[in-house]
This record gives sequence, C-alpha cells and structure tokens, in this order.
Amino acid sequence: MARLRDNQANSGRFISKVGTMMQSSLTELDAVLMVARRGKFRAAALELGVSTTALSNAIAKLERTLGVRLFNRTTRSVSLTEAGRQFVSQVAPAVRDIHEAMDIARSQRTAPSGTLRINAFPTAAREIFSWLVLPFLRVHPQVHIDVVTEGRLVDIVEGGFDFGVRSADFVPADMIAVPLGGARRNVVVGAPSYLKARGIPVVPQDLAQHSCLRVRLPNGAIYRWPFEKDGQSVQVDVEGALTLDEASLARTAALASVGLALAMESDVRDDIEAGRLAPVLEDWTPTLSPLSLYYPSRRNPTAAFKAFVDFARRHGETRDALRPSIG
Repeated sequence: MARLRDNQANSGRFISKVGTMMQSSLTELDAVLMVARRGKFRAAALELGVSTTALSNAIAKLERTLGVRLFNRTTRSVSLTEAGRQFVSQVAPAVRDIHEAMDIARSQRTAPSGTLRINAFPTAAREIFSWLVLPFLRVHPQVHIDVVTEGRLVDIVEGGFDFGVRSADFVPADMIAVPLGGARRNVVVGAPSYLKARGIPVVPQDLAQHSCLRVRLPNGAIYRWPFEKDGQSVQVDVEGALTLDEASLARTAALASVGLALAMESDVRDDIEAGRLAPVLEDWTPTLSPLSLYYPSRRNPTAAFKAFVDFARRHGETRDALRPSIG
C-alpha cells in the first residue's frame, strides 16, 4: 500500500508539472534550461538554433506567465534567481521525460526524420563533414543535422547532444564508440616560395629559425608543436608573426607565405597534392588516434539516430581504403 501511495503521489506531482508546462510552450522551457546550462544567452541561442532576441523574448514570456523573474541579467553575465533555481530543478526532469516520450514516438517511424545534434572539435568536424555528414543527408533528406564545434571537451549528455566526435583517446569510458577510419597525423607545411626563401627545416630545433603560425588553445595556452622520432619526443614552443585562435586560419596564412603551419593532414591534403603547400619534417610528425563517433546508451533511439549510427559504422570501416595517405 505504501508503495502504491508513493507511485500515486509521484504520478500526481508529474501530472501537476505537465499541467504547469502546458501553459507554456516546450520551446520556452527548453530556452530556460539551455540558458541555465550555458550561462549565456548567446551561447544558448547558438545551440538552440535561434536568435538571441527570440530566446530572450521566449524567456520573458515565460517569466510573465509565471509572475516571477527566473534570471538575473547584467551586461556581462546571466545567473538564475532563487525562484529560477527551484523552477529549473523541478521542471528539468519533466522536460526530459517529454523529450524521451517524443523520441519514443519518433522511433516508430520507418523513415528517419527529425534533428540530430553533433558536438565535435573543429578539426574533427571538418574531417567528417564531406564523407559522413553530407552523404548521410543525401540519403536521408528528412533529417536535419546540427553541428556544434568546440575546442573544449564537453559532456554531450548535459549539453543536449546526440553524438560527439573526438579522438578515440578522448572518448569517455561510459560511452559507446564507433571508429571513424584509421590513424591520422599532423603535418608541418609551408608555401614553396617561403621554403625557397627561408630554407627547409630538417629537425624540430630548426624551427627556431623560422616564422611559425602559432595557435591559441581554448584555455588560453599556446599550442606547442609535438614531434616524435625513434622513441624521442619533443614539444616546440614556436615563434612567429601571427597567433591565431582558429587552426584553419593558419592554412590561409601559410598559403600566403607568412610562415610554417602545423595542420591536420586532411585539411591540407588538396594543397599538398596541388603543390600549393609542401610538407616538411615528415619523419618527425607522429600519428594520432583515429576519430570516434560516440554516444550514450539509449533505450528507444529514433529512426534517424539508428540510421546515422549504421551509416557511420559502414562508412568508417571503408574510409581508409578509399583515401590513400600522403607520403
């Protein structure tokens, strides 16, 4: 009897929550939860795929409906009020239940549809875009894919993502991983005109005599170029005229003969084959872990989710055979 009363009480509380939520749209509740999670309106708006103004209006509408302020807003920060904290803690589980119920319903469809959200390092996103994401969309035109690139590791469950794409050695142990091809590597490249004028480095220490394109990591540190040969590892704190926070800009600068760049081989493969860039220190550039698509276990995956996993498994197994390495 006690268990029955507890179940009835829990059911009553859930129905009460749903009743409150039905007075506002699920979009408004998702907006509140995303801002609470990200701590910034702009970041939350980007993840939800809406404008900052639309997001702010949705939250303001919900606050008017509830008659309380959920967020303290300043020009620099956003934080939950006490009422906002209580609201989020009570509503978040119910919103998850509703989204899960919607996923279960969608899973009954035979044709994949809906939205899949993927979080990836920028370099990883560029690597999978042309051979995985775009071909999948051509096969399943009713599916929408939302790709978010970040240089930092994120909790994809907390962030509301379906998938993450990272190097295999960065995949959390509690996730299911799908290999996406074989080992990768970085390459040091320069324009032929730059190398003709400045000479070709033979060992990593020679980079001290060169202008190198430095990249700042998300934590503010400058990335040190890693090298390895015959069991000897060295990291070089390079110097140069430019420091960038987006590695793809280094390719553009290298093409303009500004200096040497450390890039993913896949990002500069076409430039090397066309002779626009030339690799150096090739015997010092180590291989990197392969990419993995990863995701948490799901009891009722949608048709789109299952289709993407199957597509990634098939194409990941054949990718290396279809794309020879430079060397």
